[in-house]
Amino acid sequence: MQTLRIAYATGVTPGKWMDRFKERYPKVELQAWRQDDGEILDLLAEDRADAVFVRYRGESPKDQTRHVIPLYEELEVVCAAKDHEAEYYDESIPAEVVAGFAQLDLADYPEEVGGIGVAMEVVASGAQVLRVPQSIARLFARKDVISRFVQGGTPTQVGIAWPAAMEDTALLEEFIGIVRGRSANSSRQASVRNHEQKAKRVNDKAKFEAKLKSQAAAKRQKELAKKQARSNGGKPGKPGGSKGRKKR
Repeated sequence: MQTLRIAYATGVTPGKWMDRFKERYPKVELQAWRQDDGEILDLLAEDRADAVFVRYRGESPKDQTRHVIPLYEELEVVCAAKDHEAEYYDESIPAEVVAGFAQLDLADYPEEVGGIGVAMEVVASGAQVLRVPQSIARLFARKDVISRFVQGGTPTQVGIAWPAAMEDTALLEEFIGIVRGRSANSSRQASVRNHEQKAKRVNDKAKFEAKLKSQAAAKRQKELAKKQARSNGGKPGKPGGSKGRKKR
Protein backbone atom coordinates (compact mmCIF):
# COMPACT_ATOMS: atom_id res chain seq x y z
CA MET A 1 0.00 0.00 0.00
CA GLN A 2 1.24 3.49 -0.87
CA THR A 3 1.83 5.88 2.03
CA LEU A 4 1.92 9.66 2.35
CA ARG A 5 3.41 11.17 5.53
CA ILE A 6 2.30 14.67 6.56
CA ALA A 7 3.30 16.60 9.70
CA TYR A 8 1.89 19.96 10.72
CA ALA A 9 2.86 22.68 13.15
CA THR A 10 0.80 23.35 16.26
CA GLY A 11 -2.31 25.36 15.46
CA VAL A 12 -2.43 24.41 11.78
CA THR A 13 -5.67 22.55 10.94
CA PRO A 14 -5.20 20.54 7.72
CA GLY A 15 -8.14 18.22 8.40
CA LYS A 16 -10.28 19.37 5.46
CA TRP A 17 -7.44 18.82 2.98
CA MET A 18 -6.68 15.39 4.39
CA ASP A 19 -10.35 14.38 4.18
CA ARG A 20 -10.48 15.38 0.50
CA PHE A 21 -7.31 13.44 -0.22
CA LYS A 22 -8.73 10.33 1.48
CA GLU A 23 -11.93 10.65 -0.57
CA ARG A 24 -9.94 10.71 -3.82
CA TYR A 25 -7.37 8.11 -2.77
CA PRO A 26 -9.00 5.70 -0.31
CA LYS A 27 -6.35 3.05 -0.95
CA VAL A 28 -3.46 5.33 0.05
CA GLU A 29 -2.43 5.30 3.71
CA LEU A 30 -2.26 8.90 4.94
CA GLN A 31 -0.13 9.25 8.07
CA ALA A 32 -0.58 12.66 9.70
CA TRP A 33 0.53 14.04 13.05
CA ARG A 34 0.96 17.32 14.89
CA GLN A 35 4.54 18.29 15.60
CA ASP A 36 4.59 20.28 18.83
CA ASP A 37 8.27 20.16 19.58
CA GLY A 38 11.52 20.53 17.67
CA GLU A 39 12.20 21.94 14.22
CA ILE A 40 9.52 20.57 11.93
CA LEU A 41 11.64 21.09 8.82
CA ASP A 42 14.12 18.55 10.19
CA LEU A 43 11.53 15.87 9.45
CA LEU A 44 12.09 16.47 5.74
CA ALA A 45 15.87 16.40 5.98
CA GLU A 46 15.72 13.15 7.97
CA ASP A 47 13.15 11.57 5.62
CA ARG A 48 10.60 11.21 8.42
CA ALA A 49 7.89 13.11 6.52
CA ASP A 50 7.04 13.67 2.86
CA ALA A 51 5.67 17.17 3.51
CA VAL A 52 5.12 19.49 6.47
CA PHE A 53 2.93 22.47 7.23
CA VAL A 54 5.44 24.93 8.62
CA ARG A 55 5.00 28.25 10.40
CA TYR A 56 7.57 30.96 9.90
CA ARG A 57 8.22 34.68 10.26
CA GLY A 58 10.00 36.85 7.74
CA GLU A 59 11.64 35.21 4.75
CA SER A 60 10.50 31.87 3.42
CA PRO A 61 12.52 28.84 4.59
CA LYS A 62 12.72 27.70 0.97
CA ASP A 63 16.25 26.73 -0.08
CA GLN A 64 18.09 24.29 -2.37
CA THR A 65 16.96 21.30 -0.30
CA ARG A 66 13.22 22.04 -0.07
CA HIS A 67 10.30 23.74 -1.77
CA VAL A 68 7.93 25.98 0.21
CA ILE A 69 4.56 27.35 -0.90
CA PRO A 70 3.02 30.06 1.34
CA LEU A 71 -0.65 29.39 2.12
CA TYR A 72 -2.00 32.00 4.52
CA GLU A 73 -1.03 34.56 7.14
CA GLU A 74 -1.79 34.42 10.87
CA LEU A 75 -2.25 37.47 13.07
CA GLU A 76 -0.50 37.76 16.41
CA VAL A 77 -2.48 37.86 19.66
CA VAL A 78 -1.56 38.33 23.28
CA CYS A 79 -2.99 35.92 25.85
CA ALA A 80 -3.53 37.12 29.39
CA ALA A 81 -5.44 36.14 32.51
CA LYS A 82 -8.95 37.41 33.08
CA ASP A 83 -8.90 40.66 35.10
CA HIS A 84 -5.50 41.45 33.58
CA GLU A 85 -5.09 44.94 32.20
CA ALA A 86 -5.26 43.48 28.68
CA GLU A 87 -8.92 42.57 29.21
CA TYR A 88 -9.93 46.24 29.22
CA TYR A 89 -9.08 46.53 25.54
CA ASP A 90 -12.02 45.53 23.34
CA GLU A 91 -10.35 43.79 20.39
CA SER A 92 -6.72 44.82 20.06
CA ILE A 93 -3.85 46.28 22.03
CA PRO A 94 -1.02 48.44 20.65
CA ALA A 95 2.26 46.53 20.46
CA GLU A 96 4.02 49.13 22.62
CA VAL A 97 1.50 48.54 25.42
CA VAL A 98 1.91 44.77 25.19
CA ALA A 99 5.69 45.20 25.36
CA GLY A 100 5.23 46.68 28.83
CA PHE A 101 3.66 43.49 30.21
CA ALA A 102 5.71 40.73 31.80
CA GLN A 103 6.36 38.32 28.94
CA LEU A 104 6.38 34.52 28.99
CA ASP A 105 8.87 32.74 26.72
CA LEU A 106 7.62 29.50 25.15
CA ALA A 107 11.20 28.28 24.88
CA ASP A 108 11.05 27.74 28.66
CA TYR A 109 8.17 25.29 28.19
CA PRO A 110 9.27 22.41 25.94
CA GLU A 111 7.02 19.38 25.47
CA GLU A 112 8.78 17.39 28.18
CA VAL A 113 7.49 19.85 30.80
CA GLY A 114 4.02 20.22 29.32
CA GLY A 115 4.56 22.61 26.41
CA ILE A 116 2.03 25.28 25.52
CA GLY A 117 -0.65 23.79 27.79
CA VAL A 118 1.46 24.40 30.89
CA ALA A 119 2.47 27.83 29.58
CA MET A 120 -1.22 28.75 29.38
CA GLU A 121 -1.64 27.71 33.02
CA VAL A 122 1.05 30.21 33.94
CA VAL A 123 -0.76 32.84 31.86
CA ALA A 124 -4.01 32.04 33.65
CA SER A 125 -2.31 32.70 37.00
CA GLY A 126 -1.76 36.32 35.92
CA ALA A 127 2.00 36.13 36.25
CA GLN A 128 2.83 36.77 32.60
CA VAL A 129 1.29 37.20 29.15
CA LEU A 130 2.01 35.16 26.07
CA ARG A 131 2.23 36.37 22.46
CA VAL A 132 1.35 33.67 19.94
CA PRO A 133 -0.33 33.27 16.53
CA GLN A 134 -4.13 33.39 16.80
CA SER A 135 -4.49 29.73 15.81
CA ILE A 136 -2.43 28.60 18.82
CA ALA A 137 -4.49 30.80 21.15
CA ARG A 138 -7.63 29.14 19.80
CA LEU A 139 -6.21 25.63 20.14
CA PHE A 140 -5.24 26.12 23.79
CA ALA A 141 -8.13 28.40 24.75
CA ARG A 142 -9.17 28.45 28.41
CA LYS A 143 -12.09 30.06 30.19
CA ASP A 144 -9.71 31.89 32.51
CA VAL A 145 -7.56 33.29 29.67
CA ILE A 146 -8.46 36.08 27.24
CA SER A 147 -6.77 37.03 23.98
CA ARG A 148 -6.50 40.29 22.06
CA PHE A 149 -4.95 41.14 18.69
CA VAL A 150 -1.61 42.94 18.85
CA GLN A 151 -1.69 46.17 16.81
CA GLY A 152 1.58 46.37 14.92
CA GLY A 153 2.40 42.82 15.93
CA THR A 154 4.42 40.39 13.89
CA PRO A 155 2.25 38.12 11.73
CA THR A 156 3.32 34.60 10.91
CA GLN A 157 3.06 32.72 7.64
CA VAL A 158 1.92 29.14 7.23
CA GLY A 159 3.17 27.21 4.23
CA ILE A 160 3.62 23.67 2.99
CA ALA A 161 7.17 22.41 2.47
CA TRP A 162 8.56 19.28 0.85
CA PRO A 163 12.01 18.00 -0.23
CA ALA A 164 13.44 19.26 -3.50
CA ALA A 165 14.76 15.78 -4.30
CA MET A 166 12.12 13.06 -4.28
CA GLU A 167 12.01 9.96 -6.45
CA ASP A 168 8.20 9.80 -6.66
CA THR A 169 6.18 12.98 -6.18
CA ALA A 170 2.89 11.97 -7.83
CA LEU A 171 0.90 11.50 -4.60
CA LEU A 172 2.48 14.55 -3.01
CA GLU A 173 1.60 16.68 -6.02
CA GLU A 174 -1.99 15.49 -5.68
CA PHE A 175 -2.06 16.50 -2.01
CA ILE A 176 -0.48 19.90 -2.68
CA GLY A 177 -3.03 20.47 -5.45
CA ILE A 178 -5.83 19.79 -2.98
CA VAL A 179 -4.29 22.20 -0.46
CA ARG A 180 -4.15 24.87 -3.15
CA GLY A 181 -7.82 24.36 -3.97
CA ARG A 182 -7.60 22.46 -7.22
CA SER A 183 -10.58 20.27 -8.05
CA ALA A 184 -10.29 16.58 -8.88
CA ASN A 185 -10.74 17.46 -12.58
CA SER A 186 -8.23 20.30 -12.66
CA SER A 187 -5.76 19.98 -15.53
CA ARG A 188 -3.02 20.98 -13.08
CA GLN A 189 -3.56 17.90 -10.93
CA ALA A 190 -0.92 15.22 -11.55
CA SER A 191 -3.51 12.47 -11.97
CA VAL A 192 -5.43 14.49 -14.57
CA ARG A 193 -2.22 15.38 -16.43
CA ASN A 194 -1.20 11.72 -16.45
CA HIS A 195 -4.62 10.69 -17.74
CA GLU A 196 -4.53 13.37 -20.45
CA GLN A 197 -0.99 12.40 -21.46
CA LYS A 198 -1.97 8.73 -21.61
CA ALA A 199 -5.03 9.58 -23.73
CA LYS A 200 -2.83 11.69 -26.02
CA ARG A 201 -0.35 8.83 -26.43
CA VAL A 202 -3.20 6.44 -27.29
CA ASN A 203 -4.65 8.95 -29.75
CA ASP A 204 -1.26 9.66 -31.34
CA LYS A 205 -0.62 5.94 -31.68
CA ALA A 206 -4.02 5.42 -33.33
CA LYS A 207 -3.33 8.29 -35.76
CA PHE A 208 0.10 6.88 -36.59
CA GLU A 209 -1.30 3.38 -37.20
CA ALA A 210 -4.09 4.82 -39.39
CA LYS A 211 -1.48 6.75 -41.39
CA LEU A 212 0.57 3.58 -41.90
CA LYS A 213 -2.52 1.69 -43.07
CA SER A 214 -3.41 4.51 -45.46
CA GLN A 215 0.11 4.58 -46.88
CA ALA A 216 0.13 0.78 -47.24
CA ALA A 217 -3.24 0.85 -49.02
CA ALA A 218 -2.02 3.57 -51.41
CA LYS A 219 1.13 1.59 -52.10
CA ARG A 220 -0.86 -1.56 -52.87
CA GLN A 221 -3.19 0.41 -55.16
CA LYS A 222 -0.21 1.84 -57.01
CA GLU A 223 1.37 -1.57 -57.43
CA LEU A 224 -1.91 -3.03 -58.71
CA ALA A 225 -2.20 -0.20 -61.23
CA LYS A 226 1.34 -0.83 -62.48
CA LYS A 227 0.64 -4.55 -62.75
CA GLN A 228 -2.56 -3.84 -64.69
CA ALA A 229 -0.66 -1.54 -67.06
CA ARG A 230 1.98 -4.17 -67.76
CA SER A 231 -0.69 -6.78 -68.48
CA ASN A 232 -2.39 -4.36 -70.93
CA GLY A 233 0.85 -3.51 -72.65
CA GLY A 234 0.26 0.17 -72.13
CA LYS A 235 -0.51 2.85 -69.60
CA PRO A 236 -2.74 2.18 -66.61
CA GLY A 237 -6.39 2.39 -67.62
CA LYS A 238 -5.54 2.49 -71.38
CA PRO A 239 -5.92 -1.09 -72.62
CA GLY A 240 -4.96 -1.85 -76.21
CA GLY A 241 -1.41 -0.62 -76.37
CA SER A 242 0.05 2.69 -77.49
CA LYS A 243 -2.19 5.67 -78.14
CA GLY A 244 -2.76 6.61 -81.84
CA ARG A 245 -1.87 3.26 -83.39
CA LYS A 246 -3.27 3.18 -86.94
CA LYS A 247 -5.31 0.31 -88.34
CA ARG A 248 -3.95 -1.55 -91.34
